[in-house]
Amino acid sequence: MANVNIKELLDSGVHFGHLTRKWDPNMAPYIYTERNGVHIIDLYKTAAKIEESAAALEKIANSGRKILFVATKKQAKDIVAEKAKSIDMPFITERWPGGMLTNFVTIRKAVKKMATIDRMKLDGSFDALSKREKLQINRQRAKLEKNLGSITDMTRLPGALFVVDVKKEHIAIAEAQNLNIPIFAMVDTNSDPRPVDYVIPANDDASKSIEKVLGYIIDAVANGLAERKEGKEKVKTEAEKVEAPKAEAAVAEAPVVEAPKAKAPKAETAVVEAPVVEAPKAKTAKAEAPAVKTPKAKAPKAKAAKVVAPKTEEVVAPKAEATETKTEEEAK
Repeated sequence: MANVNIKELLDSGVHFGHLTRKWDPNMAPYIYTERNGVHIIDLYKTAAKIEESAAALEKIANSGRKILFVATKKQAKDIVAEKAKSIDMPFITERWPGGMLTNFVTIRKAVKKMATIDRMKLDGSFDALSKREKLQINRQRAKLEKNLGSITDMTRLPGALFVVDVKKEHIAIAEAQNLNIPIFAMVDTNSDPRPVDYVIPANDDASKSIEKVLGYIIDAVANGLAERKEGKEKVKTEAEKVEAPKAEAAVAEAPVVEAPKAKAPKAETAVVEAPVVEAPKAKTAKAEAPAVKTPKAKAPKAKAAKVVAPKTEEVVAPKAEATETKTEEEAK
């Protein structure tokens, strides 16, 4: 939890609002008083809102989701870029690209184009291009780097959006509303706090004020990331501790488990005996096979019958001639 010091907020000028004629009536609950035609923000409510927002962002960071910081105004862009880089979070400090959230797939294609150009420079295909093509690609790469270089690691939609100056970043807030992304914002007295989920009433024009409020938020996000890292390491060590006894038990039980391996020779003998038992069967089968071929042995007998047939004809023929001679003699 962020411990907000009211005196530090006062010294940083967080309490200064806009002129009374420029105020938004919806900011009335957060205004303490009016002084010299300028609204003064209630710092006690500011401190309470900072603590509430810091706790919510810490949970989001602990869950592993990204928080997108948006600040394109001159006073805030450098501060936001520096703070966001320190915790490795994406940020937009140049122009907000339209459809950054609602058309995220197209934005990712532009980011991949940057990676493609870098790959061309590494594999040598970039050197094969003409001088004019190289110049065009370098300009395109520089433009993409300027607008989208900070979101190269953001592979999916962010878990939350932190905005400085709601009035200037109204497009970003509208896109986040369409996608139901939680919005955290520093809201001044001239802005409408209704679209924002977590309002931090503060001066969003002074660089000291922005840096002070953002410092509490960045510390909370860093704590969430550190807790996530510690949780991962703790789970890893516990898993190793659980696996260590299992490994020792497995080593201790290894001889008992190897007992069935002593039966392996029996299995081998069985395998060896199997061919011995089958061998006689195979031989007997081969021995019996010629016995089945007995019909082929009968074939010569059939031929003998054919040979005998002519002999009978030769024997019968003389008999017929003898009868014929006998009849001729009788006739005489």
